[in-house]
Amino acid sequence: MDLLNDMGLFVEVVKAKGFRRAADAMGVSNSTLSRRIGALEKSIGLRLLHRTTRKVELTEAGQIYFERCKRIIDEAKLAHEQLGEMLAQPSGILRVSFPVDFAVTYLGPVIAEFARRYPSISFDFDFTPRRVNLVSEPFDVAIRMGESGDSQLVARKLASLQTGLYASPDYLQRMGEPDEPAQLQQHECFNISSPNIWTLHDGAQTVKVAVAGRFALNSVGMARRLATLGMGIILMPEEVVADELARGSLRRLLPQWQGAPSSVYAITETRLLPAKTQRFIEFLREYLAQSPLE
Repeated sequence: MDLLNDMGLFVEVVKAKGFRRAADAMGVSNSTLSRRIGALEKSIGLRLLHRTTRKVELTEAGQIYFERCKRIIDEAKLAHEQLGEMLAQPSGILRVSFPVDFAVTYLGPVIAEFARRYPSISFDFDFTPRRVNLVSEPFDVAIRMGESGDSQLVARKLASLQTGLYASPDYLQRMGEPDEPAQLQQHECFNISSPNIWTLHDGAQTVKVAVAGRFALNSVGMARRLATLGMGIILMPEEVVADELARGSLRRLLPQWQGAPSSVYAITETRLLPAKTQRFIEFLREYLAQSPLE
């Protein structure tokens, strides 16, 4: 039990990036915490942390040990939490990383409804475009478009979004409207963090079109905005451009042709999840299943 406790202390020091902040958070003295981590290193026979006056950094051995210890500690906490959660509402801070444009455009209502249903849960949301590290950063779940590509993580599919072609009336008036996929090669097409080959299908037929344009960017929101300003054609899920379609600032092109589906996943570090995370993932899946995404 002492070893498990010391492993837990080590994990908290790494998360807090320092002994003092970890000691304050856990209500123990800084000297006690430092002594316990020193004894842990001595028992292992390897240095786990580089200590400076301002911060601590993991050694190579420390990084390996932290990744293993974090999972062990999380599962030990979960064993206690799951019993208590049979009697109590989910609570605590739910830390989620979202794809910013899809979340802001489409997920606001479900997040608000979830918050109303579970008043004991607080929220810490990350909307930066970077892909967070679920092992070394304190996120409970990351919602992602497309799979993570990391075999060590757990991906739960929430929905599959159909993608289509869209452009502004102004662009189509100036440049003309394509009648078939091959004509896209004569147009300005946005390259959004992907190869400049668009795969389109009409149910029975699939074609690949090499597209080009002046803009290559990694922001769906900016591509959508530039498209409304008449700068080119975009390929993305209808749910992301729903507001622009309703206002008439974008129009659907070649409606019988669709792009490759874009899947939405909930990515977690482990299959063993606390109630707050389980409920949130289930809530999202139910909401997306009721929406016209498939």
